[in-house]
Amino acid sequence: LCCCEYVDRRGERNHLAACCCDCEDLDEGCERWLTCKSLPPGALERIADTVADRLRVPWFAGAVKINVSLVPPLVLLPVFLHVAALHFLLGLVILTSLPVVVLWYYYLTHRRKERTLFFLSLGLFSLGYMYYVFLQEVVPRGHVGYSQVVALTCGLILMLAALSRAKKDPGYLPIPASNEKTPHRGLPNKSVRGSSNGLHGVTTSGAAAGRAVNGEAKGYSRMSAEEPEGVKKDWCTKCQLVRPARAGHCRLCGRCVRRLDHHCVWINSCVGEQNHQAFILALSFFMLTSVYGITLTLHTVCRGRTPFVALFYCPGAYSDYSSALSFTCVWYCAIVTAGMGYILLIQLLNISYNVTEREARLALRDNTGRRLLGGLVIDTGQYNRGFLSNWGHFLSLGSSPPQRSAEDIV
Repeated sequence: LCCCEYVDRRGERNHLAACCCDCEDLDEGCERWLTCKSLPPGALERIADTVADRLRVPWFAGAVKINVSLVPPLVLLPVFLHVAALHFLLGLVILTSLPVVVLWYYYLTHRRKERTLFFLSLGLFSLGYMYYVFLQEVVPRGHVGYSQVVALTCGLILMLAALSRAKKDPGYLPIPASNEKTPHRGLPNKSVRGSSNGLHGVTTSGAAAGRAVNGEAKGYSRMSAEEPEGVKKDWCTKCQLVRPARAGHCRLCGRCVRRLDHHCVWINSCVGEQNHQAFILALSFFMLTSVYGITLTLHTVCRGRTPFVALFYCPGAYSDYSSALSFTCVWYCAIVTAGMGYILLIQLLNISYNVTEREARLALRDNTGRRLLGGLVIDTGQYNRGFLSNWGHFLSLGSSPPQRSAEDIV
């Protein structure tokens, strides 16, 4: 393949120059639209699939496909922010509608159980664009020192490093080797308890249920030293394995995750045992960096006022376009920071009570937990061992616990 050629979804060799031609569904759709006829069922889906398949850029070993969900933030965010900077009322309308549109898209993808890069793209591009506006519009005014720029840059780099770590394996449970060949049959579709009888029942009904791939131990049908006696273990019908305590199946990723907290759309991955600490670290660095950047910008645009007052009352903000754009970006950052701050608050409260978001939802559904702090946290009482012990347990996540032998369990 040359740089402008690619193999399309039908397995045929194609060229970028023909991306707007030879689309029978699109031709038929345009013809029916001009003749005021309705489209046949599934026509719009086929047209969207064709457009998504042909959205590519030239590359060395052939044209590379671009995920469609990456494009809207890159195009619409700068346009919206520049339009919002033209007038106060435009800024009010756009900054109010943006969170509504984002929440609507989240509800749409969540209902369809779809994975999307839209939120990750929006977050990363927002960081890059806010940093660019800060360097281009705020720093040249001369009120921001070199050390302050370095501090803001270091905070951004640390946040990206923590985000990169949070994007790695959240703690997926290995799929049993036999599951890759033939599905299990005759296995009980119910929970089993961590006793010798329950383990024997699983082993006899499916010999490979407790085995793992990649050289990991057969520990998913055994109880680790960390898990209290009598804690229920679940059989996952999707992954065909016995899940250890606090593990859960993510319907978006299609995998079981150790100590599953939730699936975060902002990192397009699950938050589990292996990356929960990095997730909290990334949120913390984001909050510190964002608040610091907002403070520096408001001190520059609205001189002589405290940041909180300047956020709501800054008479000279729309005196020139540069100040208006900086002030609009500040409000955009403030909205995003408020949302992320709420997420961080809930996470810190859950850690303090040693409960995951998934466990809180299940407790609310089964009416087995109690609401605390005005409903901000749901205490299940199952793993709560006190504030210090709970945080000690969280800080030790990811370290492999010592496994007890089968003789010790028996």
